[in-house]
Amino acid sequence: MLAIFKREFKSYFQSVIGWLFIGVTLCLFGLYFVVYNLSYGYAYVSYSLSAISFIFLITVPVLTMRVLAEERNKKTDQLILTSPVPLGKIVAAKFLAMAAVFSISVAVIALSPLFLRAFGEVPMKESYVGILGFWLYGLTCIAIGTFVSSLTESQVIAAVTTFGLLFLGYMMGAITNMISSNGNLLTKILGCYDLTSHLDKFCSGVLDVTGVVYYASIIVLFLFLTVQSIQKRRWSMSVKKIGLGVFSTGMVVIGIAVAVVLNLAVSALPSTLTAIDVTKEKLYTITKDTKDYLADLKEDVTVYVLSAKSTLETQDPTLAGMLEKYKDASSHVKIVYKDPKVYPQFYSNYTDTAPSSSSLIVESGKRSKIVDYNELYETSIDYSTYSQQTTGYDGEGQLTSAIAYVVNEDMPVIYEITGHGESELAGGFTEALEKANMEVSSLTLLKSDSVPENAAAIIINGPTSDFSEDDAKKVADYLAAGGKAFITATYSEKEMPNFESILAAYDIHLEQGVVVEQDKNSYYQNPFYLLPSISYATWTSDVSDSYIFAPYCRGITHPETEEDAEITYTDLLTSSSTSYAKADVANMTSYEKEDGDVDGPFIIGLEAEKKIDDDKTTQLFVFASSTMFDDSADQMVAGNNAKLFSSCINGLSDDGEGNSSIVIPVKEYDTAKITVSSMTVILSAVGFVVLLPLVLLGVGIGIWAVRRKK
Repeated sequence: MLAIFKREFKSYFQSVIGWLFIGVTLCLFGLYFVVYNLSYGYAYVSYSLSAISFIFLITVPVLTMRVLAEERNKKTDQLILTSPVPLGKIVAAKFLAMAAVFSISVAVIALSPLFLRAFGEVPMKESYVGILGFWLYGLTCIAIGTFVSSLTESQVIAAVTTFGLLFLGYMMGAITNMISSNGNLLTKILGCYDLTSHLDKFCSGVLDVTGVVYYASIIVLFLFLTVQSIQKRRWSMSVKKIGLGVFSTGMVVIGIAVAVVLNLAVSALPSTLTAIDVTKEKLYTITKDTKDYLADLKEDVTVYVLSAKSTLETQDPTLAGMLEKYKDASSHVKIVYKDPKVYPQFYSNYTDTAPSSSSLIVESGKRSKIVDYNELYETSIDYSTYSQQTTGYDGEGQLTSAIAYVVNEDMPVIYEITGHGESELAGGFTEALEKANMEVSSLTLLKSDSVPENAAAIIINGPTSDFSEDDAKKVADYLAAGGKAFITATYSEKEMPNFESILAAYDIHLEQGVVVEQDKNSYYQNPFYLLPSISYATWTSDVSDSYIFAPYCRGITHPETEEDAEITYTDLLTSSSTSYAKADVANMTSYEKEDGDVDGPFIIGLEAEKKIDDDKTTQLFVFASSTMFDDSADQMVAGNNAKLFSSCINGLSDDGEGNSSIVIPVKEYDTAKITVSSMTVILSAVGFVVLLPLVLLGVGIGIWAVRRKK
């Protein structure tokens, strides 16, 4: 077998075919690599690989057309038919020789992520998973071409037929979708020959175990069919022609059946075992919080998807893969696809306004909720190009929130205190409350005898005028009874003793001035624009490795938490040891420390808890700046302030009976970008697209010409 492999492999480089195959493959890859990766700055090699997947329709027929057809044409196949070497080993050796030629080009492509690393951060795992999928897809195409070459003695017919079969596999996804977007028995049968769907998963950052098994089984199956094709010719010259022909047909049926059963068995496994998410953002993996929530789910929930399954898998594999994860995580979650072409008015059972295509309708026995497709992705405007860019994926957050909404008995109510010049929560933070399935109501204490009994928590967001004694007492009474509050401060020249008395009841005190940072690593542009240190705690786990932007903070102090203390404090954000509070902000002339300024460090954000009795605990989140929680500050740190806010609100929503809201933060698209100079792009284009392919082709032609003269 090794001798046959060496002879076949050597033959490809003693003619033009091997050199041409490698040259064309690298030339086309180089073209897309230069455009997508170098010119556009995308660090994902899989973009280029996905774009050139059609190349096998052209190159594989040329590579495989002669492997068996030529020997049959020259009658040298008699040596195969009478060889003492097992037929399977002969076919395997020929296939491995072509696979080795193809693997040379893949090995060169595998160097491209390393080349890109010279210009910036590159997602290596995603790149090499995409290369793995490309390699497996190419080997599958070669196996198909090998089988076709065994059927005829004409190289032209072999090449044309191989092209036809590969084109059919390349287009099968679109063909089955045209036949039935919802799928039926025919599309399932035809879908077994969809050669590119698994490649798409590899290129999108999923190590698809079902794809590995699929490509491996197709390779083995077509090589087996090749052996059977030759085997049938070997015995057709004998008197046992009919009997062994039946035997060969039976073996073919058995081979196909084994491949089908194997793929069905692997497909039946949970997607958590067969789809390994290697994306940096973990787009295809649901978080532990969602998994734990779904594991405890007791009610049946149906998620209707306003799309055909095949359409969604093609247009948005991220969402399609996530839905499979939800189905696998709980037997109470059912995913049902409703193609708008087949059920155009299905949405009217839930709303009068048609949602966007691929939107989700989540329903339980209690209620339903529509998650519009446009809510699944966060976008922003790139003002350098005035184009809209996708910045985050919120599919898991929105779907988990919708499931919690439709199964919960009652929605918690958060009261936002007004009447003292408080800042209204900005849009992004209001959306965070809605995502936590919390009803937000305004509460003017002057018009109410007390904080309503149904309050899950209250929000006091940076009052600029003092509370009345009566208003302060209403808040104090609510908290003393085990209430919960999210409170922010803001700098004001006015004294606010009544507001501050609410915090003083828990030994939390506010400095009158504004915190100034002297450590240049702890502020942004302006010493008032703090980038506080983030302590690791339950509420900061999502942002502990990032930054929080906290402009114009008042310093917070509290006593140390001692053993058996009545009140426990958890510091979340702190200023540096060199910070101080500028007392007379109105008359300051510089950021230098002056007489009367108070030395730091200060607390910028904290959680305080006071146990009332076995069933009740007062809980406060206090932050030194109300400006932290507006959209402009949040955008400075890519949404980290909103993540911190959501985490704290999630903590406040726990009613003590395990009915806390679950808030899954947006998965930010940290799209890897690289910066390559124009000269490097030009030189790379000349080298990868022109020189390298020409050199390879020139070497091939030179070797062929020399051998021809001999």
